[in-house]
Amino acid sequence: MPWGYSIHGKRAVVCCSSCLPVIILHLLDPWKRTPVKTWRFPIKTTIRIGRAADNDVILKDILVSRYHAELCCYRDPENLGRWYLKSLGAIGTFVDGRLVDESKLANGSLIQLGPTGPILEFHQQNLSRSAPTLSECTHAGNMPGNLFCIHCGQPLQVQRTVRNYHILRLLGHGGIGTTYLACEAQTTGRVPEVRVLKELRANMLDNEKAQELFEREARILQRLDHAGIPRFYDFFVEDGKSYLVMELIHGIDLERWVLRNGKVPIPQAVQWMIQTCGVLDYLHNQDPPVIHRDLKPSNLLVRSRDNQIVLIDFGAVQELGHSPGATRIAVEGYSAPEQMMGKPTIQSDLFAVGATLAFLLLGNSPIRFYHHRDGFHRLDVSQCPEIPDPLKQVLHRATAPLLGDRYPSAIALAKALKDAVAQLPKESSQV
Repeated sequence: MPWGYSIHGKRAVVCCSSCLPVIILHLLDPWKRTPVKTWRFPIKTTIRIGRAADNDVILKDILVSRYHAELCCYRDPENLGRWYLKSLGAIGTFVDGRLVDESKLANGSLIQLGPTGPILEFHQQNLSRSAPTLSECTHAGNMPGNLFCIHCGQPLQVQRTVRNYHILRLLGHGGIGTTYLACEAQTTGRVPEVRVLKELRANMLDNEKAQELFEREARILQRLDHAGIPRFYDFFVEDGKSYLVMELIHGIDLERWVLRNGKVPIPQAVQWMIQTCGVLDYLHNQDPPVIHRDLKPSNLLVRSRDNQIVLIDFGAVQELGHSPGATRIAVEGYSAPEQMMGKPTIQSDLFAVGATLAFLLLGNSPIRFYHHRDGFHRLDVSQCPEIPDPLKQVLHRATAPLLGDRYPSAIALAKALKDAVAQLPKESSQV
């Protein structure tokens, strides 16, 4: 279940709404230097600029990188209310004519994306420090779709409140849980941090196995700390229902990425799977080892701010050596044979990495490429010209039907992927 869409990352925003300016960006005519388009961002701490569809400012220009630059609000007390730019684009970003990696922004600063790319003019309009109190605020002047009032910082629409969390919006339904966009209930003018709140579905309340899975997910996540895993914040029971509160990740899952963009270029697909192996290596080296059991494209998010993979939805997570009779989790095309028999190992997660890589490179469900080969019904991409031979060998070993034929660890699989890409022609091995 894709429940990891986010805004602010792991650090809480503590500025009150009267400290946060409205950021205004003008796209300038390259010759006349007059505005041709304007964006306004009230109560926002990060603004992403680039060609990709999930940026805040989308510029469909060949000279603009998919994720070209970020405008960020300083969070330390000395610079509160001031903004700076971080350059992410391959061809650089200029601020007031200077090529920069990072630069403070002033009112009227000119941001050029690349040496000859689009020019944006930066302005910040400070909100009045005499903003209305919570009881006086009428929420007037907010844009459609705003989650929080630009004046008082409070939620504009609250569906219901659970303990100390306001539920703002439904995100999705999964096998045993429903996920919501939520924030902490408070009486101050501070803009609340947005979280993901996962609720055990009502029809699962009398299901002991569902309760066990939900509590196991919370217990395991509570002890994990990795940049590729959403941060755990809270677990509680209210009115007989269990709730899990997690970090919200701003990004797009790999399934939607392929549906939107088609096949992933080989270097990028391999890079994402190497990052996935890094997350799995962390899980598999816990004591006892942790098996995700539900690794698939829809549970791998590409985080917008850094193009890094985040593994989400730990609803099927299991510690190696869990008691017999554990719930069987099987995802057609992605689950290893031993997992479908209820006996998952760490290599079961690696099998799913291989199947996911096939999906990224072929743009189709891996189940379409299962054939009888060497006496087994297995993933076989030998007849797929899109995949170079070195990567075919890695895919076939990662998804071998027999455990002993697979890679022994996530690190071994990551190394094999790197070695395979290194064998490709130079123009095919760069993102």
